[in-house]
Amino acid sequence: MKFAKPDRHVQWPKNFGRRFLISIDTEEEFDWNAPFQRTGHTTVSAPMLRKFQEFIEKYQVKPAYFIDYSIVTDEAAVAFLRTVAEQKTADIGVHLHPWVNPPFDEQVNGYNSFAGNLPKELEEQKLVALRDAIRDKIGITPTIYRAGRYGIGPHTTALLRKHGFVMDSSIRSRFDYSGEGGPDFLAVGSEPFWWGDDRGLLEVPLTTVYSGLLRKQAGLAAGIMNQSPLINALFSRSKMLERIPLTPEGISARETKEAIDVALDDDLQLLVFSFHSPSLSPGHTPYVRTEADLDGFYDWWRDVLDHLEMRHVKPVSSGQLITAATGV
Repeated sequence: MKFAKPDRHVQWPKNFGRRFLISIDTEEEFDWNAPFQRTGHTTVSAPMLRKFQEFIEKYQVKPAYFIDYSIVTDEAAVAFLRTVAEQKTADIGVHLHPWVNPPFDEQVNGYNSFAGNLPKELEEQKLVALRDAIRDKIGITPTIYRAGRYGIGPHTTALLRKHGFVMDSSIRSRFDYSGEGGPDFLAVGSEPFWWGDDRGLLEVPLTTVYSGLLRKQAGLAAGIMNQSPLINALFSRSKMLERIPLTPEGISARETKEAIDVALDDDLQLLVFSFHSPSLSPGHTPYVRTEADLDGFYDWWRDVLDHLEMRHVKPVSSGQLITAATGV
């Protein structure tokens, strides 16, 4: 599914300033290079959520944990998430991985790993099952959503609205997953926008920034870069054009700080960071293989958070975002 450039951008209030949101795809560990499977996953990184929470609270940050079905059935994760929900030190959202989320009525394959590719009724049943499990185990009814693998489809936003969700953050701006059967977001920038004229569902894309001499012409080159790793590498190494998502996974602090500066120069008022919770423990993602990598992960955050403070970019929670966007 190809997503068009949106035309209902959010108009922030004058006192909104420049803000950043930290979001975590909170999920089981699995081999990213292996075929999808319903079973055989672990959640050994779940206890590490507490360490990250303690770290990020020192910066007055209220993160958003988008949690999937494997997490809501893990006792350690549930205990932690119930605590932060009760203390209101983090927000809890839905993160739908169809292959581990009941009901199990579809074939397990790459195409069906994007929830938006499922039949509407099955996507809805999975969404409601996870929403209700979070409500029953953690004690809050989540109203924010991120599809696993950024896999929203033609029915997703209507289902979210139907079931009381007020914010989606499934779009990874400037990325295209159509080669795997997923959505194409190349035309979508990082600015938040509304789904529909009634302003009932806010879209908060993950921030991606183009940097380099050709960044103003990035739209012409983006498709080629996405399809060809070689051309992408040539553009990046020559500094002609770099695509930089705001994440500690595979992106250096230097690149990230450069992207922050470019985004602010372009008057982007909201920066959305993300990472996967298995990166909080060594050996479960390609980005954190060793204890030294994990130390580097936290050093990345220290460096980037210090830079955000220097640039007067303040933290914001998903709840504060919704309030600011709606004016309520």
